Amino acid sequence: MIRTGILTISDKCSRGERADETGPAIRQVLEGNGYIMGFYKTVPDEKEMIEKELIYMCDNMQLDLVLTNGGTGFSQRDVTPEATLSVIEKQVPGIAEAMRTESLKITPKAMLSRAVSGIRGKTLIINLPGSPKGAVENLRIIMPALPHGIDILTGAGGECAR
Repeated sequence: MIRTGILTISDKCSRGERADETGPAIRQVLEGNGYIMGFYKTVPDEKEMIEKELIYMCDNMQLDLVLTNGGTGFSQRDVTPEATLSVIEKQVPGIAEAMRTESLKITPKAMLSRAVSGIRGKTLIINLPGSPKGAVENLRIIMPALPHGIDILTGAGGECAR
């Protein structure tokens, strides 16, 4: 069972001016594939707040997987990749590269994503887009590899070279 947290990053959602549709869309895909939801929260596009929640989910809750959504574009307020990079210990560039590569087959705007992925302790953190459609498409791209990667990260998996 992969214990997962979702962090929606949106000024409007955090102020109650717009309903979060992306977090629930991600949750539906995860739960439909046997993932356990351990945490869900919405925060504004504030680097320090994002960092604090990421650290809490990794260090205190010891979740296996943390998925962020929102804040990966070009806006001055988009700071999710910077917050993620400041808390991870190792980058996992292949995940973000795979998402961009496959998303480019759907829209040329995929090349504008600044999403990153990385490891903090025994937790994998992945930045997803803020739109429900984009987040679900990107999640479906990476899901086949996640269980193996998380098994290796948490020590539940064996050798990869066989």
